[in-house]
Amino acid sequence: MTKTIFMLFLMALFLWGLEMAFANEWERVDAPAYGQDQSIGSYANGCLQGGEAMPLVGEGYQVIRPSRNRYYGHPDMIAYLTKLAARTKGFGLDDLLIADISMPRGGNFTSGHSSHQTGLDADIWLSFTPDRLKQSTLEAPTAISMVDLKSYSLRRDNWLEEHAILFQVAASEPEVARIFVHPVIKETLCEMAWEDRSWLQKVRPWWGHHYHMHVRLRCPDGNASCVEQATPPKGDGCGSELISWRPKPKDEQEKVVTTKKKKRVKVKPEQCLIVLRQ
Repeated sequence: MTKTIFMLFLMALFLWGLEMAFANEWERVDAPAYGQDQSIGSYANGCLQGGEAMPLVGEGYQVIRPSRNRYYGHPDMIAYLTKLAARTKGFGLDDLLIADISMPRGGNFTSGHSSHQTGLDADIWLSFTPDRLKQSTLEAPTAISMVDLKSYSLRRDNWLEEHAILFQVAASEPEVARIFVHPVIKETLCEMAWEDRSWLQKVRPWWGHHYHMHVRLRCPDGNASCVEQATPPKGDGCGSELISWRPKPKDEQEKVVTTKKKKRVKVKPEQCLIVLRQ
């Protein structure tokens, strides 16, 4: 029994070391893996085969911080972003700023993201630009927050009608699974009058997303190794679920007892080893 436990411990230690080694290797790869396009694993524990680079400039968009080399995605994501930018341009919006998608072969980031690993996640900043930005500005753009984080309220001096159009157009596409935004932004969209509210179901509250939106696509057809996220709850998500995100009174916060969870070691799908070593 003791020998079995020891062997399991060694195996766990080996897998942990393997995962830690891979974490940085993904960032050192500078080109996509050849082969049929495949999103492998889950959004926060996977990789990408046959990824495409997003052209740095196109109709209705510009890619920011290109030196980070995070503008690769599954072809479905590149097609979606290109289509979205063209559509919003048609509605009169200025250029979208496309931020991180994935690295050339997806995989782990040392910092900044836990997801964005399969080429099916993309960040779009909530800033528009009417002009072609200089290279220096593209590399170091200024983020504009839509939320006053201290007062938990919308910064109406920064919020534009165009933002609402962007969210509606972005979430209405059938390939979109979720769009993560700060809860205050979700509340703002919920309070608006919409003839069709079905797309609001996909707009999910999540901390940190006050200056950008995080778009997540469904697993593409034929990608058998892609792990889909559960479908969002029914309804527009504008009721009690959203209210639960609001800050609690201080005295109530003090009554909450938090327990520290052990960090679970994530083991990559075996296919990702092949993708990494190509």
